[in-house]
Amino acid sequence: MKQPLTITKLKKMKQSGEPISMLTAYDYPSAKLAEAAGIDTILVGDSLGNVVLGYDTTIPVTLEDMVYHTRAVARGATNTFIVADLPFMTYRLGVETTLRNAARLMQEGFAHAVKMEGGADIAEEVSACVRAGIPVLGHIGLTPQSVHQLGGYRVQGKLEQEARQLLEDAKALEAAGVFGIVLELVAEPLAAYISSQLSIPTIGIGAGRGCDGQVLVYHDILQYSDDYKEKRMVKTYADIGATIRSAIGAYVSDVKTRAFPAQEHVFPMDEEIIKGLYGSSSESTGSDEHSPSPALSDSRKGLNADDRLHNDK
Repeated sequence: MKQPLTITKLKKMKQSGEPISMLTAYDYPSAKLAEAAGIDTILVGDSLGNVVLGYDTTIPVTLEDMVYHTRAVARGATNTFIVADLPFMTYRLGVETTLRNAARLMQEGFAHAVKMEGGADIAEEVSACVRAGIPVLGHIGLTPQSVHQLGGYRVQGKLEQEARQLLEDAKALEAAGVFGIVLELVAEPLAAYISSQLSIPTIGIGAGRGCDGQVLVYHDILQYSDDYKEKRMVKTYADIGATIRSAIGAYVSDVKTRAFPAQEHVFPMDEEIIKGLYGSSSESTGSDEHSPSPALSDSRKGLNADDRLHNDK
């Protein structure tokens, strides 16, 4: 049986140069499939707001949403290290609030760790979580919860000031006790340099080849959408959306043409039971529009005289 990774093992993977694979999952079946495929870690991302709940951003995602989906993932991937996002404005409100909300993701959602977006500005809350026994994965670069503040989804770190700030944030998070940092949409040379300056692993998404691991969204690598839009930072491995759409279309067609259900999809029963319900077909006379269907017999042996008179009207 597969043994779940631990924080210690993840750090050893960085030291040995073994890349870390991470994938998002949001429900029981996707988690089971990810674990069966050998994924190292699962992220229950607040990206579920985009790909599962239909929001334009991650901002509307609530803590209740995250607890619900994390719990489902935990049931599906019982032997995989699971990280869950703290959603928008469930932290940055003080240490006590952050601790309480992070604890819910672990106690109710069964996550092994939480992820928080931000740098030096959240170091105090990160440190408090770590001291309380809550492992934290950091997240810098493009931080979707701050997308409006950042001016949209754009690559981070191309300017010198941005690059310096990202490096400072990474070091501040490491000092605060995070076990790793997600680098999202960061220019590749900068992401590689930051990775080389840290003793903890970095997990890239759109941050290039110099990170210690990679994470992508489940729906992206499978094109699990009807209107999937290509993303430069993503490699797709299947077009599940087209397969699902085609399969459902075939089902609709079969229902409309009565090709489904066919003989092999139905369950027979003893004809004597049918006769007991609807009577013997030998007593049926004439063409009565109120008669049961031929499959059930068009006789009325089991009806009393008043019922027959009523049905013959």
